[in-house]
Amino acid sequence: MDKKILAIYYTQTGQMRDIIDSFTAPLVEAGANVEKVQVKLVSDYAFPWTGAGFYAVMPDCVQEVPAELQPFDLEEKKYDMVILGYQPWFLWPSIPSNSILNNTDIKDILKDTPVVTISEARNMWLNAYERVRQKLKDAGANLVGNIALVDRHPNAISFFTIFHWMLGGKKDRYLNIFPKPGVSDEDIAHTKVYGETVSKHLARNDWGGLQDELLEQKAVRVKYPLMLLETTAVPTYTKWVGLITSKQNRGPWLTAFKYYLYVALFLGAPILLTLDAIFIRPFSSKRINAKKQNYLQVI
Repeated sequence: MDKKILAIYYTQTGQMRDIIDSFTAPLVEAGANVEKVQVKLVSDYAFPWTGAGFYAVMPDCVQEVPAELQPFDLEEKKYDMVILGYQPWFLWPSIPSNSILNNTDIKDILKDTPVVTISEARNMWLNAYERVRQKLKDAGANLVGNIALVDRHPNAISFFTIFHWMLGGKKDRYLNIFPKPGVSDEDIAHTKVYGETVSKHLARNDWGGLQDELLEQKAVRVKYPLMLLETTAVPTYTKWVGLITSKQNRGPWLTAFKYYLYVALFLGAPILLTLDAIFIRPFSSKRINAKKQNYLQVI
């Protein structure tokens, strides 16, 4: 298969690099030329994070402020397919991911080109996907497939384990009690299956039905409780950003936002889900299913 593919992504932890390597393995085996580009920022983020540094990026994430990328070279001026790996931060595309999508050279590459997106998230990726999908549309790209990888553990548990990883720098079991954070090794390895499916469509140069096949393979799953929590949180985050950015000294307000997250997760979320289960969900199945379908599809 004489095809040229660009796989472009950002990673701090190396997890997305592992995902891209696994996903593209069948494409390489089929004879495609896969060019992998790991972008970096001029002023990159340290890993592991500090607590203050982690929360400090929230306003720029939500306001979609791009950062300057380090120079990178592309082997081709046009590709048969682009694979975009990205991360949601604070429910929006991460600053590095947003910066990739705002890069003029990348926009030129994306125009009229089939694109497959792969996200890695703790568990909430819907708003980030909508934003990425719109940016690809604005660039004239042809989004043909989407894969959403998440930490499958319960919301409260993954909240603890992700901070153990992000602030401690090790993807291991916190206190030898909690599960490993992030996308599981099994799910990363399983992306080969999705790569095989994409490879077949690429060989035929026919993208019709690709996303439906990926959905059958469980490449994307939308859980209603998380969908409810995320769609409720998005406007709240926007209001927090308006408040924080209006202050000369952001530090105390970012700290207040941090504690708001704790209260929202451990107190607000159970109350919201309980009230919804009683008063709304039983009477809203059509609306809920329509909303799920929006996140499952690529158009």
